[in-house]
Amino acid sequence: MTLAAFALCTGCRSGDDPARPSSADLTAEEAPGSPTPSDSELAEARRAMVAHLRAEGIEDRRVLEAIASVPRHELVAPELRDAAYLDRPLPIGEGQTISQPFIVALMTALADVQPGDRVLEVGTGSGYQAAVLAELTDALYTIEIVRPLAERARRDLERLGYGDAITFRVGDGHAGWPDAAPFDAIVVTAAPPKVPEPLKEQLAMGGRMVIPVGTGTAQELHLLEKTPEGLVERKVVPVLFVPMTGEAQTEE
Repeated sequence: MTLAAFALCTGCRSGDDPARPSSADLTAEEAPGSPTPSDSELAEARRAMVAHLRAEGIEDRRVLEAIASVPRHELVAPELRDAAYLDRPLPIGEGQTISQPFIVALMTALADVQPGDRVLEVGTGSGYQAAVLAELTDALYTIEIVRPLAERARRDLERLGYGDAITFRVGDGHAGWPDAAPFDAIVVTAAPPKVPEPLKEQLAMGGRMVIPVGTGTAQELHLLEKTPEGLVERKVVPVLFVPMTGEAQTEE
């Protein structure tokens, strides 16, 4: 897999990425195109986006099929639908964004979710990453600390038919979801300074965690795997995520 993109993700803030123009400031007036795109235009744009992800080095067939199945345009404001299949984040309110498709595909591929796996997502955001994960398993648990985002994502995902596969919670993701653990995969969409210990503990043997780690612009995407010998951790690619909020953010 070639990692050709410096990724922006769910929760990225305006101006966080010096390597790309920011889309957190993209307004309805600045969105490309003014007419509402037709269903056929949206379908073609989604196919083109999947082809782009493949060209950028995303090789996992199941992940590409999942991305191809999720109507990203249904998870952005109507006035931004014409931009829904660009490989960039878009604003969703509350200072947050819908994730860049490349980083969603990369994190999903690294998580290696199999049918029936129990998966925890920390940071529901728009629900886009959750929808992609729900294409791969029917046992997804997702936590969002910002209540308006959590409630809107739940409505949208249930409307799109993902409700039976997803269990929702409003709360602090640092604590994970102990009563649903252990998890075969954990995907975190906000950056803590270090990996929260409860998330490590809730990872099943053989499970994988994909999480951005660091502060400011010094962040990298980490992949952790729990083995009989302990946690194996490696850095994958530089990223820029909004800081992970909650009680553990101020703990030493």
